[in-house]
Amino acid sequence: MSVQPTNLLCRDRVGAMIFLLVCLLYGYQTTQIPLFPGDEYEPFTARTLPSLLTGLGIVLSLMLLASAKPDQHSGATMDFNWKLLIGFLALMAIYGVGLTYVGFVIATSLFLMAGFYLLGERRKSVLFGASLPFVIGFYLLLTQGLEIYLEPGILFTLW
Repeated sequence: MSVQPTNLLCRDRVGAMIFLLVCLLYGYQTTQIPLFPGDEYEPFTARTLPSLLTGLGIVLSLMLLASAKPDQHSGATMDFNWKLLIGFLALMAIYGVGLTYVGFVIATSLFLMAGFYLLGERRKSVLFGASLPFVIGFYLLLTQGLEIYLEPGILFTLW
């Protein structure tokens, strides 16, 4: 009876290892967060939530490392749409620049509409209906509910 050798480095395991590395680096960075004097005795500090997120990420990545199946048995798609990936990377770069110039509401709305368009959605009712209410609601939550100041953008501060 012959046993076929299996490749242990499948896509899920590679992704889990990358995620584990990112979590470990993030965990190291959480130890560098400065604390106020006397905070070392508090139950909840600036390091608490990042440390919990680090631990959760490490546990989840280890679970994926242990449970990953070879690509042929996992149902993973073997082809990759590089044009879509490059399109989203360019869109994210444009969003980062656009956020500075046109502000949160316009830049985020355009980002979401362009992202939906890249994914294949062409109906204008869905493009506008899925992006504008979400962005306006999120903007109101941040500015009115949590009282976070969001810059309006350089183009709107010039007038």
